[in-house]
This record gives sequence, structure tokens and C-alpha cells, in this order.
Amino acid sequence: MASAVTQKSFPAAPARGDGRGRVLATAFLEAERQPALGESRDRALELVARGAPPHDVAEMVEVDVGLTIAVVREAGAIETSSRIRSVADAVERLGFGALESVIREANSYDIMDLADGYALSPDRFRLHSVRVQRAADSIADLIGTDDRDELAAAAILHDIGRPVLARLHPGYAERFDRRAATPDERIAAERRELGIDHALVGGVLARRWGLHARIAETIERHHSAGAEGPAAVLRAADMVAAYSEDCPMSFEALVEAGSSCGLDKPGVRRVLYEVPNGNGAKRRNGGPCPLSNRELDVLRRLAEGKVYKQIARELELSASTVRSHLHNVYGKLGALDRAQAVLIATDRGWI
Repeated sequence: MASAVTQKSFPAAPARGDGRGRVLATAFLEAERQPALGESRDRALELVARGAPPHDVAEMVEVDVGLTIAVVREAGAIETSSRIRSVADAVERLGFGALESVIREANSYDIMDLADGYALSPDRFRLHSVRVQRAADSIADLIGTDDRDELAAAAILHDIGRPVLARLHPGYAERFDRRAATPDERIAAERRELGIDHALVGGVLARRWGLHARIAETIERHHSAGAEGPAAVLRAADMVAAYSEDCPMSFEALVEAGSSCGLDKPGVRRVLYEVPNGNGAKRRNGGPCPLSNRELDVLRRLAEGKVYKQIARELELSASTVRSHLHNVYGKLGALDRAQAVLIATDRGWI
């Protein structure tokens, strides 16, 4: 395919003696101040306020670039011997008190208004990242990839180096617009014209924020043709998202990228269909199930549409004992009623 990228010269970055370190630090701040969508921030605060399980809060945080950055950076600043492995890990490290403060103070924007002062459009940036995350999770589900929480964190942050380059190089946003060329063409042009690419910058930021080395490596390698493991999944997901955004992607390239991570041609076809429709991958497991075996027995029968008396008879319990078990289930899951309890447990693969 002929490249849609045209040649353009960019001004060289200032030499170290001309304040290069100061310019680079300012550019890093561009990534760190990425705003959250106001709606995402408000919903996350609602979950915290009602004491929802940490993994539920993490799932809301990790579908928003700005919230994810704010939370992982704050958690990464905590003195500990281990690095952050997922957004859920960051949420649990902070605790609800600190988490609420971080979310409330995060920069935000209104989806109906233009967010001025940013090198890249925050909402286009968010939407692309969410599409890539959704595609990556769908691919991981089809090929049976482990560590999907790590992959989700890498996916939502995979392009975080782009705001840095956009701040360093005026005209970057227009020159490397996603719809102007394929991901491979754009990354090659960045390396050729800027001497660096956004994937490498993203890996630097991930380490700077305290994320685990595997997440940083997935981010920095996701544009490599020889990528393996999670980086190969992320590369294929980025191409699927590019296709859905009307980039000039060929099916041959999509199939090749899928093959490199173990996804066959029917699998590529399925992901291409599911991602724009918001379907596909199951929710990732929310950690160890908090329910006892008896509570699960009761909830499974409730999911089958059985009433208390039927459940009590099958389990040789009294109806009041069944009610007590379900009351405990609602409390442990943060559910308001039986329907919500069934949905939560089913969504997490517990029943």
C-alpha cells in the first residue's frame, strides 16, 4: 500500500545546554495532566461513595486515560518494594480515602465542550484508547491470554507518549493524524523524522509512574513487527481500532498481526465485528470470589429463576436461611437486589 504520509521537516529539539531537560520535563507534564472525561470521574466518585468493591471502581477508572494516569501516578508514589501490576492494584494501594481525593482533584473535561490547551484532542485520544483496550481484551479472550488486567492497563496507556511528542514538536498532531496512514507507517515516520517514537516515550512514562516492567515493555514494543506476547496482542488491537477509525488498513495486515499473537483469520473477523458494537470479551475476573460455597449454591438457583421455597427444598434449608444467605450475598457484592447480584456474579464468572 502506498504510504499516505507526506514528508515534512520538524525543528530539532533544543540541545541540552539550551534547556532540553526543562523542555522535556514540560512535555512529560503534558502526558501527566491528561484530563478525565467528567462523566467518568463522577461515576467513579459515586462508586467510591457507596463503598463499591475496589475492582468495580478500578473497572471504571481503567476505561478513562486521565483517571488511570492520576490513580497509577499517585499509587506509584507510595514507598513499596513492588511495582503496580494493574489499575486494580493501584486502587487497592491507595485505599478509598486517598482514591476519592485523587479522582476528585483529577483534571476533567466536558464531552460537549472542546478542551482547550492540550496538544491532542482529549476525547479523540480517550476514544481511541478505549477501542484498543476493548479489542485487546477481545483478542485475549479468544486466545486465552493470562494477565488481562496488565494488558488492560497497557492498552489504555499505549499511546501516552503521543502528547509528549505533540508538545515537543508543533504540528505533530496534524502530521501524524491517525486517519492519514496506517499505524506502521506513522511509527516509521516518527522514527525517521523525530529520531524517537511515541511507544518508546510511553514506556519511559510507565516506568516513571511506577508501573510494572511488563506493562512498560508492552507499551514500548506494541508497534514492533516482531512483538510477542502481550505486545503482539496490543499491536493487533491497535490495528483493529485503526480499521474501525477508517485508517487505510489492509485485511492482509490485520490477519498478519492477528497471526503473530495466535489469532486466526476467523478470530480477526470476529474481533472486527465485535469491537465497534461494544460486544465480545467477557469481563475479566474480579479477583477471588467473596461468596461461600453455600451462598454460591443459593445464587445459582436464584439465577435459574427459582423462588425461595424451591431453593430451600433443593438445598434442604429453611426459607429464612435462604433469605439470610442472599442478604449476605447482596452485602458482599454491593448489590441492591437479586437481579443485580446475579448480573455481578455472572459477569465475573463466579456462577
